[in-house]
Amino acid sequence: QVQLVESGGGLVQAGGSLRLSCAASGRIFSINRMGWYRQAPGKQRELVAQDTTGGHTSYADSVKGRFTISRDNAKNTVYLQMNSLKPEDTAVYFCNMYVKGAVFYSDYWGQGTQVTVSS
Repeated sequence: QVQLVESGGGLVQAGGSLRLSCAASGRIFSINRMGWYRQAPGKQRELVAQDTTGGHTSYADSVKGRFTISRDNAKNTVYLQMNSLKPEDTAVYFCNMYVKGAVFYSDYWGQGTQVTVSS
């Protein structure tokens, strides 16, 4: 099995910054896609940023120019640097990884970390 553990959430004032981390452990052969999603109260979970093994990154329009996704393959870790935070960025943030175990690829999710941006 594979476990994803997130850290770095918290309370910050508008305009501030936070850095989220998500480390994967367990039976991992390789990790293809790494990404971050978020879910605000009463809203659907949405993709925030994604990074593939080919180095291609993509972002939600609402975070472009403010958020940066990066990965450390040696540590099986993905990061989300969030700058110029806005109150509308308040949500639970989940990391997601598409992991190859012994045979198959499977999707895994972190437990979620709360990000609250005060105005």
